Amino acid sequence: MNELIAKGLNGPKVGFVSLGCAKALTDSELILTQLSAEGYQTSKTFHGADLVIVNTCGFIDDAVKESLDTIGEALAENGKVIVTGCLGAKAGENGSNLVRQMHPSVLAVTGPQATQEVMDAVHANLPRPHDPFLDLVPNSFGVAGIKLTPRHYAYIKISEGCNHRCTFCIIPSMRGDLVSRSIGDVLKEAQALFEGGVKELLVISQDTSAYGVDVKYRTGFWNGRPIKTRLQELVQALGDLAEPFGAWVRLHYVYPYPSVDEILPLMAEGRILPYLDVPFQHSHTEVLKRMKRPASGEKNLERIQRWRQVCPDIVIRSTFIAGFPGETDAEFEHLLDFMREAKIDRAGCFAYSPVHGAAANDLSGMLPATAREERRARFMAVAEEVSSTKLQQRIGATMQVLVDSAPGMGKKGGIGRTYADAPEIDGLVKLLPPEKISKTLKVGEFTKARVVGTQGHDLVAQPF
Repeated sequence: MNELIAKGLNGPKVGFVSLGCAKALTDSELILTQLSAEGYQTSKTFHGADLVIVNTCGFIDDAVKESLDTIGEALAENGKVIVTGCLGAKAGENGSNLVRQMHPSVLAVTGPQATQEVMDAVHANLPRPHDPFLDLVPNSFGVAGIKLTPRHYAYIKISEGCNHRCTFCIIPSMRGDLVSRSIGDVLKEAQALFEGGVKELLVISQDTSAYGVDVKYRTGFWNGRPIKTRLQELVQALGDLAEPFGAWVRLHYVYPYPSVDEILPLMAEGRILPYLDVPFQHSHTEVLKRMKRPASGEKNLERIQRWRQVCPDIVIRSTFIAGFPGETDAEFEHLLDFMREAKIDRAGCFAYSPVHGAAANDLSGMLPATAREERRARFMAVAEEVSSTKLQQRIGATMQVLVDSAPGMGKKGGIGRTYADAPEIDGLVKLLPPEKISKTLKVGEFTKARVVGTQGHDLVAQPF
C-alpha cells in the first residue's frame, strides 16, 4: 500500500492508496499527476483527506480481499471513497459490480486505465481549485508526471491489455485487448525521466514482446525521424536515450517469442541490461496447452540456451504455477527438471489458486490445496538451490551497484542492486562500509563493489 505524504497547506486534499502490480502503479501515477496539475493536495492519512481514491487489484483472491478490506478501512475512517482499478471491473456472483455489492456507499467505481473517469468523479465530489494549464506540477518529471517510486528509478508502461486468453488469467476481461502506446509518446516520457535523474527505467506492460502488434508495427515519429512501433526499435531507442545519463533499461513481462532473439545483441553490447523477466508459468507442453500459453516448453529451453550463447551474462527471472488443474506427477517432475536444466536465475512460484471468472476453474483434475502448496514448496527448494549456486559464482567479481539506501552517506554501508536485481522482486546487495575513509555512497548513484559473499538470495559486497 502506498499512502502519499501531504504536500502543501492549501487546497482540497485527496488520500490515495495504490494496490497491486507495477502496471496498476503507473495508472496511479497518471491520476496523481492530473490531481497535482489541478491543484489538489495529497493526504498521508484517510481522516485528513477530503476524499480517498483506492486503486485496486482483482487478480487473485488474496488481492481481492486486500482491496475490499482497504476500501472498507477508507470508508470507516473517511466516508468518501472513489474506487478504480482491476477490481472495479469485476462482477460479483449475481453479475452486478462486486465493489458496489460489498461497499454500496462508495462515491464511484471505475475499471483500470480510467484516469478521466476518476477525475470526473473527483470533480463531482470535490471541485478543482484552479486551472491546470496555469500552474506547474510540483515534484514531477515534466511530461512524465508524478512517480510513486524512489526518484532514481521508474516504471514506464508501453501498452495496455493483452491478446492472450490464458485459462488461469482474467486480466483481458478487465483491461481489454492489447493497445500499444505511441512510440513517440513513450520515448518522450523516457527522455523526461532520464533528464529528471532516473537511473533505472523499467519497461512494463501485460505483454511487452507484443508491443506494436495491434497497430501492425506502424511507423511513428521521434525527434522528427520515422521509427517503427516495434519492441526492437523501441528498445534500441531507449538504449540510445539512456547512454548519455549512464542509466539502465530493464525489460519486464517479455513473452518468449522468436522476435525476442533480436534484442539479445543489444544486451550483449551493453545498450540495455542483460536481464529478461519472462513469465514461463510451466515447462510441460500439455500443461501449457491447458493454460493456453503461446509457447511450448521444449522451445523455451532451446531459446534460453541460445540467449546465453549470444549473451553469456544474461539473467533470466520467471514465474511459475504449481498444481495447475490436471497436473500429473510426471508433468510436475518435468517442471523441476526444466528448472535445473534451464538454470533460471530468479524464480517465483504460485500454488494454483482458482480465480473467479477464469476458464481454468472448469478444467478437470483440480488438486487438493495441500498438494498444490506442497508442490510449490518443492519447486521453490529447487529454485533456491539453482539461484544459490549462481550467486556463489559471483564471489570475487566486481560489479556495478545502484545504491538504494545509504544512511549517513554510506559510512556504515548500505543497500543496492546489480543489473541482475529488479527492485522489490529480486535480491539485494548488502554493501559493507567502504574501505577508503573518503568513499561515500549516495542514493540513486552507482558504485563499484567487489562481491565477498552471499546471504540467502542476496550478495554481500565491498565498495571501493
